[in-house]
Amino acid sequence: MDTIVAIPQKVVDWLSIQPELSDITFFTEFPPVMKSVPLKKAIVAVGISEMSIVDKFVANDDGVLEKQEYCRTANIKMRLSICVPYSYGGTACHDYFTEIIDALTFRTDLSVEESGCEQIESDRDTSALVLNGWFKIAADFCPAESVDENFTSFMNKDFICSGHITNESMHVTAEEKEQWSNPLVSGYYVGNGQSSVSFNLGFKPKMVILFCTDFPVMQVNFTASSAKCHFGLAADSYSTAGLKLTASGFKTVKNTIDSNASHFNEAGYTYCYIAFK
Repeated sequence: MDTIVAIPQKVVDWLSIQPELSDITFFTEFPPVMKSVPLKKAIVAVGISEMSIVDKFVANDDGVLEKQEYCRTANIKMRLSICVPYSYGGTACHDYFTEIIDALTFRTDLSVEESGCEQIESDRDTSALVLNGWFKIAADFCPAESVDENFTSFMNKDFICSGHITNESMHVTAEEKEQWSNPLVSGYYVGNGQSSVSFNLGFKPKMVILFCTDFPVMQVNFTASSAKCHFGLAADSYSTAGLKLTASGFKTVKNTIDSNASHFNEAGYTYCYIAFK
């Protein structure tokens, strides 16, 4: 509803930059509050006097009307209060009204369906002649691509969501979308017995989990008082022994601490990894 209420200001902004209407002051104070001073130039107040919102229907290929789930049609009656100095004469009121309606009808997509005006009245306090006019529009109440002066679909994206659109910190980047769609990669390799080996994944992972297939996480040799570790985890700020993150993937290093050795590249062993983006 706030967007509909803002229509008069948008109409005023557009009318104010039309060259043939440059001698008129447009504003959205409606009805205008008369000041107790003689009027020196023409002024026009723009406002909304009536409004109704109904379901929107569009004919399909078979000519059957189908209800649009996300759209409504707003039938709006706009009011124009045209005030001119006595010296302009009553004809000026009708001339200004005609110029305004013609401009809105033929040079915008406001979709003016009907227009009319009342009798000219005189305001002695301001030495002004006042003509109250109106025009009716039917506007689609649904999101649409923004175009210049898009009145027909006035709920365009730029108009209704300008604060959200311009706040870049609120938006998901293309990189984040890709990460959400493909949050991880997985694979395997067969060990070759080297003490150190690097794997290029094409990105720096946030975390890597590595394990040897068909082996437990830890093999303990009680006779030799030693152990072999076949499981590793590495992240930015921590990792198990023998596994490290790199700028493009991860790296394994044979590591022994107090007779406990990490085995991530034993010849002929199959290792699986899961790398989170």
